[in-house]
Amino acid sequence: MAARVGLTTERLVRAGAELADEVGFDQVTASALARQFDVKVASLYSHLKNSQDLKTRIALLALEELADRVAAAVAGRAGKDALAAFADVYRDYAREHPGRYAAAQLRLDPQTAAASAGVRHAQMTRAILRGYDLPEPDQTHAVRLLGSVFHGYISLEMGGGFSHSAPDTQETWSRVLDALDALLRNWPAPGTPPSRHPQAADTRP
Repeated sequence: MAARVGLTTERLVRAGAELADEVGFDQVTASALARQFDVKVASLYSHLKNSQDLKTRIALLALEELADRVAAAVAGRAGKDALAAFADVYRDYAREHPGRYAAAQLRLDPQTAAASAGVRHAQMTRAILRGYDLPEPDQTHAVRLLGSVFHGYISLEMGGGFSHSAPDTQETWSRVLDALDALLRNWPAPGTPPSRHPQAADTRP
């Protein structure tokens, strides 16, 4: 049966990724994929170990696709241009491939993660931050900040969290990137007290 339908690991993983975009990453299983190909689940097991193996491979595919897009987008850019290009890739990918974007957030075991394109994501993020001249450990703090802001905004936007009020989410996204750029250019030293607006001068006699 497997030979008749031309099943390969790559074909199954790509079909699984497409299924994730259609029904959600959480709903992807070996059984669901077998139904897509009108075969028995056992027919998949010469190519995949189980449903978790399928999900891991989809995650690796998503990380690879994202890394390739980011690399192309930030090439030749620096500073805010690179930051915005980097962020836009994540947001656009999540819109185009919601299931794959969710897959890219899957927690991988250390060995798998070390061999994945996730390493390239970290390297490109740090390359952008080097343009802001951030030393360690502040660079690591900034990596975590960017990941939190990008993923948080994208998740809330995709969940409809911003759809019932003005301004348009694109306007807010642009302002968020402006704010991040300003913060990275003026990264506070540890223990720096928050700035306060100067009080208006007392003009009473």
